[in-house]
Amino acid sequence: MTEAVAEVEVSKEAQKAIDDLLKLSEEDRGVVFMKVLEKTTVLGALGLVKLCEDQWGVSAAAPAAVMAGPAGDAGADEEEEQTAFDVILINAGQKKIAVIKEVRALTGLSLKDAKAVVDAAPKALKEKVDKEEAEKIRAQIEAAGGVVEVK
Repeated sequence: MTEAVAEVEVSKEAQKAIDDLLKLSEEDRGVVFMKVLEKTTVLGALGLVKLCEDQWGVSAAAPAAVMAGPAGDAGADEEEEQTAFDVILINAGQKKIAVIKEVRALTGLSLKDAKAVVDAAPKALKEKVDKEEAEKIRAQIEAAGGVVEVK
């Protein structure tokens, strides 16, 4: 255990939940873990990623070879039209509050989490969305005063 994880205080209720969870089968623990992640905010998930990186000394960044895809299909990929787009908030511009409100409306995040996303720009707002939705999001953020890139 690393010091960052070892210093986390666990309440009695949380320790009981951990003990009960460890009594479950591997498969059931996986199901419980996924259900908990479904209810976790983006910032909560980012915190979990950071804890995992610290705990096991790994990086959440995908290796370049995996991201590039198979070497033999390079020509075929160029011919296909891109169908999934990422919408990246570059910065909030001069109207930060309006952009925070728009990010909140688009993502369903709390006000605090939406502000954290805007403050952490450049940051992905939506990933793997179709072109129409990406352009709609871009228009809404730009109308609020933010700068957006669609990749």
